[in-house]
Amino acid sequence: SALFNFQSLLLVILLMICTCTYVRAVAPRVIDRNKEGYVSIFGLFFMSARIGERLSPYVALACVTMAVTMLIQ
Repeated sequence: SALFNFQSLLLVILLMICTCTYVRAVAPRVIDRNKEGYVSIFGLFFMSARIGERLSPYVALACVTMAVTMLIQ
């Protein structure tokens, strides 16, 4: 399970950030309509997209690092 394995949890979080950022770039209305309520799961998608936009170099570096780690194992 991804909740008990730290590496899998990081992978799931990175994939969610990348996916939400991509969806916001392609169809911004889908993600932007949820920025009012940060409490719901859709608010979490909006915050993930915002993290991916503002910290994109660090997210990209984390994705490359995770890919190298997965290839080595």
